Amino acid sequence: MPRSIPPLPGLTRYTRWDLVPDGLYTKTQLDRQGLKPGSDPMGQVLYNGNSYAPLYLAASAVPKRTCSPEQRAALDRARALQYVCRRCGLSGDEPLGRGRWCAACSVPAALFTAHDQAQQLARELVTDQRAVVLAVDAESGSLPGAQTVAVVGLRDRELLFAGPAGAPGTVQRTDLVARLDALLADRLVVKETDSMGPSSRSPYALVKEKGVPVAPGPHPLHPWASVHSHDASLGKIWAGWFGWTDHPSSTIPCLPWEWGGDVPLAWSRSLNLETDARSMTEVLHRIADGTEPVWKNAAWLLDGHGEPDLIWIRTRQAGAGA
Repeated sequence: MPRSIPPLPGLTRYTRWDLVPDGLYTKTQLDRQGLKPGSDPMGQVLYNGNSYAPLYLAASAVPKRTCSPEQRAALDRARALQYVCRRCGLSGDEPLGRGRWCAACSVPAALFTAHDQAQQLARELVTDQRAVVLAVDAESGSLPGAQTVAVVGLRDRELLFAGPAGAPGTVQRTDLVARLDALLADRLVVKETDSMGPSSRSPYALVKEKGVPVAPGPHPLHPWASVHSHDASLGKIWAGWFGWTDHPSSTIPCLPWEWGGDVPLAWSRSLNLETDARSMTEVLHRIADGTEPVWKNAAWLLDGHGEPDLIWIRTRQAGAGA
């Protein structure tokens, strides 16, 4: 609400209410009589010392449109639903907002939203001819036999490249990087993840210069080797789908710190990068199909109310993108 409402140009100003002629009323005064303005304002009156309210002729006012009993009942039901969680049915004292989730359901709902978005992304990737899975193991501490690279087409699961990475600074490594530049140009590259488990398998290891710090963001010469970029990674997609969090109240799914127990690794990590790339490809297809397992302690499974209704989110997102 503004602190003051300036006068409208060209209209007579009345500085006191007792100066207003009979037959001129504000919108509020007309509303109290079940009327609304039927013409342009004919004057304005000062109120609260610094604001002007338009005045309308009562003779030209028209009756306000009223709701039918059925419409009124529907509005009353809609208002009542604003206090009821759409997920668990709990009724509160305050309106719950657009999402209509109570506090107890907000964490499961947020995690299921991430789970749903992970599946949507996986479905987009597995149907895109440009999408590929890139598996790299070229860390300096890796065994010589493990320093390899593999690229698999995500949609058709075709092996596009597999071979040794070569040692840093060698002609073999230079030739490999050049080949990847050509192969991955205009591709949607899905990496394993920037770091996970006992060793990193980031493609950046192929182009990293000794003594030069790793800069986050897109790599200027080799975009497929970028570190911590917004590109899709299997780790991020799978974490969103799987639903593991490092704290019960956290709404951010992440990769488990320690593998084992009831949190198994979903894809293979071995000395055979071709096998691992194919394994990652299959995980993305299972997420897209909805057959990849979800963590048995996922928040939306434990609280007893199942999946939240995400129709309103998708409708809003579709409208924003239109």
